[in-house]
Amino acid sequence: MDRLIEVVFNLPVHQKFTYSLPEHLELSVGYRVVAPFGSRRLTGYVVGVDAAPPPGVPEIKRIERPVDKRPVFDEGLLDLAAWLSDMYLCSLGEAVATMLPGGRREVEPEEMGGDLALARDLTLSEHQRSAIQRISSAEGGLFYLHGVTGSGKTEVFLQVSREMLRRGRGVIYLVPEISLTHQAVDMFQAFLNQPVAVLHSGLTRSQRLRAWLDLLDGTARLVIGARSAVFAPVRDLGLIIIDEEHEGSYKSGTTPRYHARQVAMHRSRTEKAVLVMGSATPSLEAYHYMSSGTLERLSLPERLSGGSMPVVRIQDLNGQSVPLSKPLIREIRRTHEEGRQSILFLNRRGFSYFFHCRSCGYQMKCRNCSVSLTFHKQKNSMVCHYCGYRSRPVEACPECGSMDVGYSGFGTERIEEEIERLFPDLTVRRVDTDSVRNKLRLRAILNEFRAGEIDILLGTQMVAKGLNFPGVKLVGIISADTGLQLPDFRAAERTFDLIVQVSGRAGRFHPDGKVLVQTYIPDNETIGLAARADLETFYKKELAVRRALGFPPFTRLIRLVFRARSEAKSRAAAAAFAGSLEPSAGGANGVDVLGPAECPLAVIAGNHRNHLIFRSRNFKDLHGLVRRALQRFQVPAGVYVEVDVDPVSLL
Repeated sequence: MDRLIEVVFNLPVHQKFTYSLPEHLELSVGYRVVAPFGSRRLTGYVVGVDAAPPPGVPEIKRIERPVDKRPVFDEGLLDLAAWLSDMYLCSLGEAVATMLPGGRREVEPEEMGGDLALARDLTLSEHQRSAIQRISSAEGGLFYLHGVTGSGKTEVFLQVSREMLRRGRGVIYLVPEISLTHQAVDMFQAFLNQPVAVLHSGLTRSQRLRAWLDLLDGTARLVIGARSAVFAPVRDLGLIIIDEEHEGSYKSGTTPRYHARQVAMHRSRTEKAVLVMGSATPSLEAYHYMSSGTLERLSLPERLSGGSMPVVRIQDLNGQSVPLSKPLIREIRRTHEEGRQSILFLNRRGFSYFFHCRSCGYQMKCRNCSVSLTFHKQKNSMVCHYCGYRSRPVEACPECGSMDVGYSGFGTERIEEEIERLFPDLTVRRVDTDSVRNKLRLRAILNEFRAGEIDILLGTQMVAKGLNFPGVKLVGIISADTGLQLPDFRAAERTFDLIVQVSGRAGRFHPDGKVLVQTYIPDNETIGLAARADLETFYKKELAVRRALGFPPFTRLIRLVFRARSEAKSRAAAAAFAGSLEPSAGGANGVDVLGPAECPLAVIAGNHRNHLIFRSRNFKDLHGLVRRALQRFQVPAGVYVEVDVDPVSLL
C-alpha cells in the first residue's frame, strides 16, 4: 500500500488533505508538492507523513510530483505556523504559505554589499555600554532601546549581534522598509565580516528561497529583512531585533494579518531568545508596557557624532496660496550656500489630490473606491492610489458642464515642480513609489545624496525612516497635518511619530540642524508636542484618551470586514454575522461589539465594505468568541471576510 501524507494548501480551508505517494518517492514534513485539488492542480505543503486513511473515502488521490529536492521547512517552523494559524484565525495552509519565500528553484543570493562605506563612531557612550552589557548578559527577555534620533541605537544592535553570533546563536534583524535593508546589510557585513542572508519582497522569489535555505542549513546565521523575515528559519535563534518598532509596516495587510512584533515575542518565548525593540518614538503599546515593567527600558538620551537635537519651528500656512512658505524657501537657499543639504517631506504622492467643480461642487472620485483621484501631471492622468484606476483629466465638469473647475491640494510631484522653478541651480531628486520603481534606482539616489551630489531630497515616508545622512542640515515638513484628520484612533500617534522621526534626519552630525514644520493648524497640540519632541507629555495625554475611550493598549481589538461587489450583500453579511453571535456577546461577558457599520473607506477596488469591531480587556474571551462565531458562520456566496486581530488601522 502506498504511504499516505497530509497536505495543506494556501486556501481559507481549515482542513488537512490526505494523498498517497508514488512508490519511488520518500517525502517528509517540509516538502512542497503539486497535487490535484478538485479540477485544479495546486502547490501544497506536507505537514504529516504515514497518515491514517480518512474514513469513508473510497479512493485517495496521488500527488503529482514534489516541488523541491529537499524539505523547505521543519517541525519547528510547522509549530510556528500552527501558532500563527491559531492566533490570527487563518488556515494552517495560509500560515505556512505566508512564512515560506515561495521560489521554485535556487539561485545565487543577491550581492548586497561593497559600494557603501559607512563611518561609525566606535567610542561608545556610557549609556550604549550599559545597554550592550545588559542585553548581552540576558538569557532571554524583552528589552526596549529607547533613544533620541541619532543616539547610536544601531551601534548597540551591531555589538549585541556580534556577541550572540560569537556564542554560536543566530540573529534576526528587522527593518520597517526594504529601502533600509541595503544600509543595514552594508553595516553588518563591514562590522561582522560574515555571511548575511537577506529576506524581503524586493528580491525574486528564487533569491529569497536561496537565502531561506542558507539559513535552514546554517550556512548563514544572521538574516536582515523586512516584516516577513521574522519567520526566517534561523538555527538556534538567540536574538531578534526590531528596529523602528513603531512603524505600521510591521503589520501585514493580507491574510494572515500578523504583526511582526507579536510573532517575535512568541518566538522569543518559545525559543528562549532575547528580543530587543528600538525607536525614538515607541508605539503607544510599547511605551505603556515599558511603564508597566513588561518591557525593560534601556535609554540612550543623547545624540552622538557631534550632533544635537535640531531647532524646530512651526510655520502657519493659512492665507498662503503656494505650498512652500517664504521662511522655508529662505532656509533652503541658506542651507545650500553653506554647502549643506535639505530633506523635504510630504506624505502625499502626485501633483494634486482633489479635482472639484466650483459651480456645482462635483468631486472626481474613483469609480471603484470611495476616495478622490489624484492628478499626476507628468503622466497626465488621474490615479486612484488604492486600486490603480486611471482616467484622463477633464477641462469641464462632467456633472454640470461648467468650465470653472480646478485642482486643490498638493503632492510630491507639485512640490518637485515648485522647487525646480524656485531653485533652478540646485539638484533635486524625488523619492516616492511613482518615481522609484526598483530597488537599484532607490539605492542609487540615496548613495548620491549621501555623497553630496544631490542638494534636496524630496519624498514621502521613504525619507522619514532610519536613513542617516551626515550632510543634512535642514528638514522641511511641507504639510504636518495631512494624516491628522483621518477617522482612526491612531491618527494623532502616527502624526506625532512622523514629525519627530522626519525632524530627526536633521543635525545628526552637526549641532546646527533646523526643522520647519508647515501646517494649517499651528495651535494643534499634537503638532506642538511633536515639534518640541515632548514624548512624555504626548504619551501621557494620548494614553489618557485611549483609556477613556476603551482603545488599545487598554483593550484588545478584533476587526472583521465583510466585502462584496454588492453593497447589499456586504451589509447583509455583516448584519447576519452580528445576529449569529452568542447571546452573551455585547458586553455581558466583557466583549463589546461595535457595529455593524460601513467602513470609513466604504468602497475599495469595487468592493463594498462593512465591518464589525470586537473589543475586550480579556483577550482569551475575545479571541474565543470570534473564533467560535467564525466556525459557525456560513459565509454567503460572493462575500469575503477579512479577519484582523489587533488592527493598526480602522479605515
